[in-house]
Amino acid sequence: MIKFKHVFYAITLGVILYSCGSDGNNSVTPFDHEAQAVIDNDSLVKFLDNHYYDTTIDSIKLITNGETSLLNDSKLKTIEVNENDIDYKVYVYIGEEGSNSPSPDKGFPTIVDSVYTKYQLWKIDDYKTFSLQETGSEARWWNIYPSPTGARSTISGWKYGFADNFKGGYNNTSPGGKINYINGGKGIMFLPSGLGYRNGGSGSIPGNTNLIFYVELWDFVPNTDHDNDNVPTFSEIEFVNGKLSNLDTDGNRVADYIDSDDDGDGVLTKDEDRNKDGDPRNDFNDPNKPTVPDYLNRDVRVKS
Repeated sequence: MIKFKHVFYAITLGVILYSCGSDGNNSVTPFDHEAQAVIDNDSLVKFLDNHYYDTTIDSIKLITNGETSLLNDSKLKTIEVNENDIDYKVYVYIGEEGSNSPSPDKGFPTIVDSVYTKYQLWKIDDYKTFSLQETGSEARWWNIYPSPTGARSTISGWKYGFADNFKGGYNNTSPGGKINYINGGKGIMFLPSGLGYRNGGSGSIPGNTNLIFYVELWDFVPNTDHDNDNVPTFSEIEFVNGKLSNLDTDGNRVADYIDSDDDGDGVLTKDEDRNKDGDPRNDFNDPNKPTVPDYLNRDVRVKS
């Protein structure tokens, strides 16, 4: 019976692989995301060159009378990023930066901080037209970095669109009233398909479709800590030659930002805090490795 099952699985797998072959030789042609990134950027540049921001209606409009294009608007910011070894460009129109009142020192969210935002999603149909796909009347909390908790996570481009571009606002909600913020960040993100729904698409949005997000940033969580180990997620990622990557100190294929024991020594990261200040990053108790904090050092197992 076991042998028959093995034969059955082998035959099934063979049929699947054969069906996936595009030319009958059992080969599968991988999608060229790098080439698509070039196409996406060309399309975005053409779109931006043919539209302007109309302040009277707070919206994008097609140029008809020599208006200054978005491409030449001083409020448009170009962000170059590399993800999965592919170069992309994200364009962000910063209508209002936001004030973070009453905490102006709060600064900007990083690429990993959770955001409280309201948005509209549009897809770019061609260089002249774009169509509304989704709108929400309420703001929601979103993780702009993949979350292990099941909380809402966004498409990849959001982390580049919000980070260092918008600040939050002021919560002036009346007691017992509907939540209301003022003076938050407000603008538009133009995202290539490779940082959106890629070649697979989503719902009514076809694959390889560039996206537009009208966004309002009302609040964010500075130093977001995805795994609650008292080490902010931003300290558990790194940029190498401009490329974003996740650290994995113990090599267990679980990124540090979602690993409760980063060095795999059997002591939870949050417990390797001898000075008990709530921050494992400043505890160094190995004279042989004076620059390596305990929570990243398998040679010490120091509990708080």
